Amino acid sequence: MNKHLHAVVMAALLALPSASFAQVKVITSGGFAAAFEEILPDFEKAAGITVTTGRGPSQGKGPNTIGAQLRRGVPADVVILSREGLNELIAEGRIEAKSGVDLAETPLGVAVRAGAAKPDISTVDAFKQALLRAKSINFPSSTTGIYMTDKLFPQLGIARELSGKIKDSGIAALVSGESEIAVQPVSELLHMPGVDFVGPVPAEIQYVSVFATAIVAGSRELASAQRLIAFLTSERTKAAIRKHGMEPR
Repeated sequence: MNKHLHAVVMAALLALPSASFAQVKVITSGGFAAAFEEILPDFEKAAGITVTTGRGPSQGKGPNTIGAQLRRGVPADVVILSREGLNELIAEGRIEAKSGVDLAETPLGVAVRAGAAKPDISTVDAFKQALLRAKSINFPSSTTGIYMTDKLFPQLGIARELSGKIKDSGIAALVSGESEIAVQPVSELLHMPGVDFVGPVPAEIQYVSVFATAIVAGSRELASAQRLIAFLTSERTKAAIRKHGMEPR
């Protein structure tokens, strides 16, 4: 190789971002978090990219939703959240154009504290009675919680009866006994320590959550973010997605 060509090649290599120094900041909602934590080491090892992960609800009025974090300037390159939450961010112009990709879907399910009696939820009426009998009910105030409070509970005619029972304290509330029953996406309940999964809610009132990912507008790690999303949608991640109660899209 002559000196001129060598200099050109070296200049091109130096101009490329070094994967070993790339750091991608991700904010994910709880529904996809368990699967993401499982597959993340494989990505970091294969790509040589460090990933830091934050958490936040997909939707809602709280100060720590993913949208609220982005609005107050919390740095992020990639978000993983419900499709409904992502659509809100797209409408606000906070997402790189056409970078959104659906990753997986999961139904609503029911869980109780490990060792507790499992309620009958085999029919809509049985599910309704289980909620009415429970002293306290835990579910997130995010996408699925909005569905339950705005649509499902009024549809079942039990919104008023349940209003004083509802808690949004995460799975820890169920494990500690603060909550008696949890109604959340299956991916948030399956394989969780201290929790016994009961099953999905009846099909007639089921709500299937779709988790999606996208690049945050203005990301300075665009190439690395694209590599992460390509990995999340690859065949290598599908086993972990299914393991945690989801179906790849």
